[in-house]
Amino acid sequence: MLALVGLGNPKEKHNNNRHNVGFMAIDHIVENHELGPFKTKFQSKIIIKTLYDIPVILFKPQTFMNLSGQSLNDLINFYKLNTENIIIFHDDLDLKFGTIKAKIGGGNGGHNGLKNIDSHIGNNYKRIRIGIGHPGDKNIVNKYVLSDFTKQENNIITKILNLISKNLETIIKNKNISHTMSEIFKIEKEK
Repeated sequence: MLALVGLGNPKEKHNNNRHNVGFMAIDHIVENHELGPFKTKFQSKIIIKTLYDIPVILFKPQTFMNLSGQSLNDLINFYKLNTENIIIFHDDLDLKFGTIKAKIGGGNGGHNGLKNIDSHIGNNYKRIRIGIGHPGDKNIVNKYVLSDFTKQENNIITKILNLISKNLETIIKNKNISHTMSEIFKIEKEK
């Protein structure tokens, strides 16, 4: 079993925030693959389906970003998941806007959602990092991540989410997620 986890903040006012791009990724997958509706369990929105012959949990913690690890820990314990079978989609300030990178383990880069997850389950999970860029001043980071994407940024983010959704089988079946995402993104840029 594999879990695809999107990070974000609940409540409608956060729907289009930069910090919610992880939720957006999961919502995009659900919509494009007609997987809905979500149910509520483990203080989260959850869907369990079989995709490409693999049981997959689509998961959006509703505990707010900074407490994401609580509900994810409950999910892991209930389904006896290995952290290697967790793929987390999240925003990344340190990546140029509109880029995607992936990695397994490593530091959290100051991301409070990842810090909380690390404190509950360790850091040996896969991550798909979606670049939202940095505002240039560390004093306005909180305001920046909780602000909405502009219309132009939204168009770019939608293309990235389409790319993720279109390549979902490759993402969930390949163990070397860093190489997989690099290749997907490289091929798309060459088109």
